[in-house]
Amino acid sequence: MPFFSLSGSDFVEMFVGVGASRVRDLFKQAKEKAPCIIFIDEIDAIGRARGKNAAAGGNDERENTLNQLLTEMDGFGTNSGVIILAATNRADILDRALMRAGRFDRQIYVDMPDVVERQEIFKVHLKKIKIDGSVDIDFLAKQTPGFSGADIANICNEAALIAARANKKQVTKQDFLDAVDRIIAGLEKKNKIITPAEKRVIAFHEAGHATVSWMCEHASPLVKVTIVPRGRSLGAAWYLPEERQITTTEQIVDEMCATLGGRAAEEVIFGKISTGALSDLEKITRQAYASIVYYGLNDKIGNVSYYDSSGQSEYSFNKPYSENTAKVIDEEVKKMIDIAYARTKAILLANKEKLTKLAEKLLEKEVIFKEDLEEIFGKRPFAKDVAEEKSK
Repeated sequence: MPFFSLSGSDFVEMFVGVGASRVRDLFKQAKEKAPCIIFIDEIDAIGRARGKNAAAGGNDERENTLNQLLTEMDGFGTNSGVIILAATNRADILDRALMRAGRFDRQIYVDMPDVVERQEIFKVHLKKIKIDGSVDIDFLAKQTPGFSGADIANICNEAALIAARANKKQVTKQDFLDAVDRIIAGLEKKNKIITPAEKRVIAFHEAGHATVSWMCEHASPLVKVTIVPRGRSLGAAWYLPEERQITTTEQIVDEMCATLGGRAAEEVIFGKISTGALSDLEKITRQAYASIVYYGLNDKIGNVSYYDSSGQSEYSFNKPYSENTAKVIDEEVKKMIDIAYARTKAILLANKEKLTKLAEKLLEKEVIFKEDLEEIFGKRPFAKDVAEEKSK
């Protein structure tokens, strides 16, 4: 059947009435060609909630276009034989009238693929690539949590480029690992000018992350640590996060401690701190704020959530809580981070020798793996890790 494919921005025009006129023309053609399918991509370009940013007394062309679209889609009998589909990644800002029965009344939420789905996606993209026996699709799927289909296609392409640069006939497992690193953290910059003193600080910073994540039960297991600069970072620690649907308070606290490990290691070893922990601090501040304001995991604030899932900012124009509550939230965020930092320092002080050994190894080899940590710290003593070892 006929298929009309458009983008939301195709309707947006500077001149008054053009957008609405285009909607009318589209539906006129569709009714003539019925049965047919209309697909509008990026519907949020015209479907944004009305009345939010309208200038006082002015004419909003986008709203007129949306009104015309709502009129055309109204009712069940008027457009028989015309099926309308739309896509957006900002469903939260759409006007509610668009979601009513008889309009876009069925929503399909397309989430990021899980480990089984990623295996299938890898199989599709690996068909075009010559790979050798070392490439394990299950392993690649586990190494790429949170990756979309486009990211996986990018990894396959990048791995093939890396192999081609090395004049290989086939793409190996190592090429795929390099491609994952390249996409997550950026290009290696081995020629970046770093003084020996700075390099030592970076090594202890990354070793701090590795040590604390190894000693915290719910922190993500470590894959490797590097002090080779990549993109904008001077060093990095790679983890393999557990794919879970809900997170407990203990898991959040353990993750915060692992993230604070770098800053704490600098203080424990050198007695002074640096600006190198910027991204770590940003991450834990966001985590602490979310756990208190959104997830209701704080005793003082209680079982209250100020999260607005509708995206319509219905509560008010700014904060949905009073100044007193804002003050309490700030205090509780600071308290939560301070407790996590004190615990992180205690872990590092208790393992100071092993931390130093790990940092020296990192300075010597530049990249260390899980096996090197096991050599220094021994196997992780937690139940899930012991069970994993047995299953292997």
